[in-house]
Amino acid sequence: MERRTAIITGGAKGLGKQIAHSLAESGCNIVISYLRSEDEARKLVLEVEKLGIEALAVQVDVTDSSALQKLVQCTVDKFGSTDILINNAGPFFRERLKFADYSMRDIQYLISSNFTAVMELDHLVLPYMRHNSWGRIIHFGFAHAGESRAWPHRAVYAAAKVGLVSFTKTLAVEEAESGITVNMICPGDIRGDNKEKRIIDVEHLSDPESPRGRPGTGEDVARVASFLCRSESDFITGSLINVAGGMDPIRMWPLTKLESE
Repeated sequence: MERRTAIITGGAKGLGKQIAHSLAESGCNIVISYLRSEDEARKLVLEVEKLGIEALAVQVDVTDSSALQKLVQCTVDKFGSTDILINNAGPFFRERLKFADYSMRDIQYLISSNFTAVMELDHLVLPYMRHNSWGRIIHFGFAHAGESRAWPHRAVYAAAKVGLVSFTKTLAVEEAESGITVNMICPGDIRGDNKEKRIIDVEHLSDPESPRGRPGTGEDVARVASFLCRSESDFITGSLINVAGGMDPIRMWPLTKLESE
């Protein structure tokens, strides 16, 4: 992947930061978007540049179409094109609410940032990828998103991500002839600092909610993202890949005795 250019939304911290490091170590130029994490974004740019890789940070509100256009234009101005798009940004409300109790503002925000913005950004980068006959697009869902099950108290987020499942599969078929792959990574519940940790950092820890027995980390996700971005992964497209250690966020582990029998 040497000298490919990757855009990573929400890349200043969390899962996006780990993915940025992983792609940079593979030789990719890195463009990260951030909303409020300017200090973290600048620090990450310096870390990437120490690897001998060029990097750029752009402040972007993904719900603002003009900001998305600016992100792509800044990337093209600096690097000439864009090869990889990691649609990592996508807010999740931990507060449990029934659909009727959401404000319309929150509904629109969750749909816009988790679904509409992804489609817009894909649309902006596709001409460059088509021109190069090569591209890698990665979307993010949640573990078992492809099953389209009911997720009480998460109606809006679930609807956005499940809609993105269909879009991922459709776009993958449409763009396959152009050498562009489109896949979805579906993480489990990777929380807090674990998003920026390596696997070795948590191997000794226990997570009773995980069938695997340990917490998930940003490195778990970054490894999959990097693999999907490789040229050798050109036959993997339209796929949903759970990175959850067997965890089901809708029906949490351990199962009750009745369910497990």
